Amino acid sequence: MPRGMLPRSQYAVIGAILAVVKINLDRAIAGLYGRYWDPVEYWIPSGAPLRDLGRGDVSLYATLAAVAVPFVWVGVALTLRRLRDAGLPAWLVFLFFVPFLNLLLFLVLCAVPSSAEGSSEGSAASSRLDRILPRGRWASAATGLVVTATLAVALTLLGTVVLETYGWGLFVGIPFLSGLLSATVYGYHEPRSLGSCVSVAVTSVVLASLLLVGLAVEGVICIAMAAPLAAGIAALGGLVGYGLQRRGPRAGAASSAYSIAILVLPLLLGAEAATGPEPELIAVRSSVVIAAPPQVVWQHVVSFSPLPPPDELVFRTGIAYPQTAVIEGHGVGAIRRCRFSTGDFVEPITTWDEPRLLAFSVASQPAPMRELSPWGAVHPPHLDGFLRSRRGEFRLRALSGGRTLLTGTTWYENRMWPAPYWQLWSDDLIHRIHLRVLEHVKQQSEAVRRP
Repeated sequence: MPRGMLPRSQYAVIGAILAVVKINLDRAIAGLYGRYWDPVEYWIPSGAPLRDLGRGDVSLYATLAAVAVPFVWVGVALTLRRLRDAGLPAWLVFLFFVPFLNLLLFLVLCAVPSSAEGSSEGSAASSRLDRILPRGRWASAATGLVVTATLAVALTLLGTVVLETYGWGLFVGIPFLSGLLSATVYGYHEPRSLGSCVSVAVTSVVLASLLLVGLAVEGVICIAMAAPLAAGIAALGGLVGYGLQRRGPRAGAASSAYSIAILVLPLLLGAEAATGPEPELIAVRSSVVIAAPPQVVWQHVVSFSPLPPPDELVFRTGIAYPQTAVIEGHGVGAIRRCRFSTGDFVEPITTWDEPRLLAFSVASQPAPMRELSPWGAVHPPHLDGFLRSRRGEFRLRALSGGRTLLTGTTWYENRMWPAPYWQLWSDDLIHRIHLRVLEHVKQQSEAVRRP
């Protein structure tokens, strides 16, 4: 483990210089491969699956990874020395490897004074906070929860309503900050246990979520989907808050770090909205084997009769589901309309290879869900254009015994980050939609074969 300590001023200067060198070095390497390197990728990864990378991309990223090794080693060493200088636990260095949170960690460490400093700014901050923050266990917990939940709601409104961005700042930055601040307020006057700090941190995002639903800002479905991610990130914030409170009577000196984090996060939300990476085009494929020849199956793929109401709980909560499909015209240029519970997908036909392939683009689409809310219909911004289908196809392959392998594929974009987390939800929901249609086509096609 690297020895010695590093003051915040030196940490900030060295860190900034290394960042500039690394960005320009990576940009030069990308240029050699004929690529453009966006520095935003350091802190807001796009989540592109490795299996979709071309040979040139794999070589580029392998070179970038090799070049990054010494920078990572130096960055970890500097961060460990800065944590020691600030009197913070060394295990916080793991945040160095967490996208977006590593940027917040850098900003916090640039603000926290050395533990040996008899800082007048820290004494003044401690004096003010001593008068404001209650000392009782329950009173301090309640104060931390109310303050951080209010702040989280305000930042969420800024990100979703004003900036219309659903990304790392919203789903990672805000929960982390909520967990951090609630835990440090809770443990300001006296050290609290690790378990209670984490509990207060997680409760802060639960309270903020209830406020968002109660104020008709968000619906229950989106909150439920984000809950596992937000709770986990808030728990990390609680861990950091627990580490900060261990500074003992110098805890008030860290208030400058909280102030910077609160002021910087709105700027990061704005930067993400302005420079966020374009989403990757993701493919979801689902298949069924049908006991009918392709000529029969084709007729029920081009258009299909109304489906029965869904039995699946996920569709009964408000997630959009297919009901029927009709087609206007014949061949390339025909318009297929797939009616969902929230409206119609308008799908111009781009390939008509009967009875093998039906491909289409998506000209327009309805909302992906009807949000559940005690206030009736709510329409948060994420219902408009954040989950967008781009094209699709049905591919039919003849099998032995007069059977058909029917494969449905949807290519879509998801403008919500972290991409890997939200892709877990979107892939599963699209697969369920596929199976609802494919199983219906299977039943209709096999019914034709029956005597």
